[in-house]
Amino acid sequence: MEFLSGLLNVAVIVFSVSAMLSMGLGNELKEVLGPLRGIGRVSRALLANFVLVPLLTLAILHVVSLDRPLQTGLLLISTAAGAPFLIKLIETAGGNLGFSVSLLVLLLPVTVVYMPAVVPLLVPGTMVNAGAIAMPLFLTMLLPLAVGLFVRARRPGQARRLQPVIGATSTVALLILVLTTLVTYFPEIAGIFGTGAILSSLLVIGGAFAIGYVLGGADPDAREVLGLGTSQRNIAAATVVATQSFSDPRTVVIVVVSSLAGLALLFPVAWMLRKRRKT
Repeated sequence: MEFLSGLLNVAVIVFSVSAMLSMGLGNELKEVLGPLRGIGRVSRALLANFVLVPLLTLAILHVVSLDRPLQTGLLLISTAAGAPFLIKLIETAGGNLGFSVSLLVLLLPVTVVYMPAVVPLLVPGTMVNAGAIAMPLFLTMLLPLAVGLFVRARRPGQARRLQPVIGATSTVALLILVLTTLVTYFPEIAGIFGTGAILSSLLVIGGAFAIGYVLGGADPDAREVLGLGTSQRNIAAATVVATQSFSDPRTVVIVVVSSLAGLALLFPVAWMLRKRRKT
């Protein structure tokens, strides 16, 4: 188990770094920043991720009765937006990768500021360290993206050669991450079956997709990216807060379960979006 836990930690880092580095190598800076110039699109993305998803989660928790640690985990997920998994989802859907990177660039810094301010309101008595959230997100996501963009701008030929290799690395790391998570946390995951936690996670994720998709506007690409980007929550940020601010292990477990539930639900959705695009 100690080996699996270490392997899981390495897989998370390798996946995040390689996914964001691949996106930087494959896009120019103007392609990443361009979508952020539209105030309407930015406002809808912020509204969906930081207002409507937390409100949806509160509504679900009002209907579904869960123990307090499980409620806390779902609330952490609802306040954490921007995740590297979005890159793979958009690749699967055949969607606009440039816009997906733009969305991450928007959501990540807001998450760092938003969670310390809002989590104590949702879970009274909680203290959240903004620096503890910001540093992992910067090192594993924003910094690799910046390096990739820099290489793309200075050495485009080298970037084109590296990008497929780095992209394949992120895919392998994702597979290892999912399998290792299932094995490592299997007893804890089995322990929350029948509590309503898994159903609640699926409702949050499915509802978040609907919110983002509706607010995406008339552009099909924007609808897909915002739908998938809103439903794929930032498990890394939620895990940092869960491990540092809460002692009950079930808070971390529900964050992990929600991550797996999100992958199980959203990859088929992305595949269906791709299939519809081809028809």
